[in-house]
Formats: sequence, C-alpha cells, structure tokens
Amino acid sequence: MNPFTYTSAAARVVFGAGSLQHLEREIDLLGASRALVLCTPEQVDIATGIAQRLGSRAAGLFSQAVMHVPVETARAAREQARALGADCAVAIGGGSTIGLGKAIALETPAREFPILAIPTTYAGSEMTSIYGLTEAGVKKTGKDVRVLPRTVIYDADLTLSLPVGLSVTSGLNAIAHAAEGLYAQDGNPIMSLLAEEGIRALAAALPRIVQEPRNLEARALAQYGAWLCGTVLGNVGMALHHKLCHTLGGSFNLPHAETHTVVLPHALAYNAAAAPEAMAVLSRVFGRSDPARALYELAARLGAPPSLAALGMPESGIERAADLATQNPYWNPRPLEREAIAALLRRAWTGQPPT
Repeated sequence: MNPFTYTSAAARVVFGAGSLQHLEREIDLLGASRALVLCTPEQVDIATGIAQRLGSRAAGLFSQAVMHVPVETARAAREQARALGADCAVAIGGGSTIGLGKAIALETPAREFPILAIPTTYAGSEMTSIYGLTEAGVKKTGKDVRVLPRTVIYDADLTLSLPVGLSVTSGLNAIAHAAEGLYAQDGNPIMSLLAEEGIRALAAALPRIVQEPRNLEARALAQYGAWLCGTVLGNVGMALHHKLCHTLGGSFNLPHAETHTVVLPHALAYNAAAAPEAMAVLSRVFGRSDPARALYELAARLGAPPSLAALGMPESGIERAADLATQNPYWNPRPLEREAIAALLRRAWTGQPPT
C-alpha cells in the first residue's frame, strides 16, 4: 500500500427528507443570530420563504448570485452583509450561491462568518474549502478554511423542483470530483472508498431521476452520492479536468456543471494510461473496460449536452483554452502536453467520443 497522509475537514451534516425543519436549531448551534439569505434570481421564492421562516434571525436577502462568482457580485454581497450586520450566511442553491457565501466569508477573520449551506443541486461545493472568483474573464480558485460551510442541510424535498437536465449535469459534475480524486496526488484509501461509493450512487440515481423526476428515493440517493463526491473534492487535490473546466468557464462564461459533463470523459481518456488504479475502480463501477467511453455514453443516454459547441464556446477559443490550461504548471498523472490538450478540447468541442 502506498504511504499517505489523511486530514479530516470538520463539517456538520444534517441529512434526510424534511431536514429543513432543523434550520433554526442549526443557526442557533452556530452561535449566530442574523443570517443573510443568499440565492440566485431564479430561487427568490424559496429563499424568501426561508427568510420569512427565520423571522428575526434573518438579516436580509441577497438574490443576485450568478455562476463563477464575478468579483463585482462578491463585493456587493459583502457590502450588504456589513450594512445589515449579518453574522452568518444561509446559502440555498448550487455552486453559484454557495460560492457567493464563500466570497463573503473570505474577507472575515477565520471562521467568524459561518456559512450554513442548503444545496439544491449535486455540485458538492458545500463540502469544500475551495473558492473561485472571476475577474476580467479569468477565474481564479484557491483554498481557505474560512470558506468551508460549517453546517450542511441535505433535504431531498428541496431537489424535487430541480429540472431533469440540471439534475443530470449537476450529478455528472459531482462524479467528476470523485473521478479525479481517485488519481489525486494526495489521495488516500478513505477518499478512494468515498469516491467509488459516491460515483456508484449517482450512476444509479440519475437514470431513475430521468425516468421519474419526483422520485424522492432517487433524489435522496443522488444527494448521498453528491455528499460523498463533494467530500472527496474538499479533501484532495484535483488535476487536468478541473483546471480545464475552470479555464473554460471563466474565459467563455460556459455553464459550470454542463462544462464538467462534456469535458470529463475526455479528461479521463487523456489520463487513463497514467492512472491504471483509478481506471480499475471506474471500470468496476460502470462494468466496462473503458470507463471514459462508459461515462460518455451514460451522459448521452441521460440527455446531457453533447459538446462544448452546444454550450456556446466558439471554435476559435480552443487554442486559447489550451494555452491557458498549460500556462501555469500543476500536478497531473500524465504530463501536460499542449498539443494533446488542444486535441482533447477539439474532441470535446465537436462532441466526438473520447479517445
């Protein structure tokens, strides 16, 4: 067995359909009393309901969260939090909203602005200390203990309204976290176990959600898988796949989960020969000798977007993305080869099978 170091990141998880009923208790346990409720413009109704439910515990509502967390939005949210005297954030939604909560917490002394996350997608941001901010078309990411949500409420009831298409891409995005965790430079046996179980749960849940969107058992299984995959993302480093997706998202304003969905099979194919143990785990999960092709075909069966072109990326951006993705060295099981990465991106742009 390879040597490893394992450090656990502390977070409180409240899991189960109907768990939103514990919201007030969880805010009290944080030692907070004035929560700024965060959401996207599309989720104002549910966020307003939460603010009304909190009553005097709600400092206000900020409803302008958008994907990739533009620095301008982050500044506006921080200013509102200060003006209202908020001492915590309740972030309801996906990675955009939770990422905005992280942007607020990033400018406060360590752990003095706790985040209570209520995920309604399967993105996994709620389980990580990773943050991202986009400025002038470039998305920069980092890690800081201040931004790790202190409490996460997983309530499958709140995912029933998540459209099938977003459920699919959000779930495949979660699988990407665990898949890269299998060959992470700082991986360990615990994370590998969580990754395999998380991928298995999502691969079983997503087809059921497509067939029966209001199947609560399938939704809960997907949340369980997302929790495990997000935990992997929060505990080990990522590699080529995530670097590409952050580059594409920040530079071309592509939707986050959909970009992960399209790129993942191609990134796995790129790294396959250099990560045989990870591929063996994925082969076991999917029952196929070529897990990259298995994921590509699963995404197609689930009706996911087929290509970067379908997401609105211009063909002229392929070379620029390859340059950006290889500009600053980072660890990857296979050496970063600029021309090979450009070829990967071209296949992803056209929607061809991974190779």
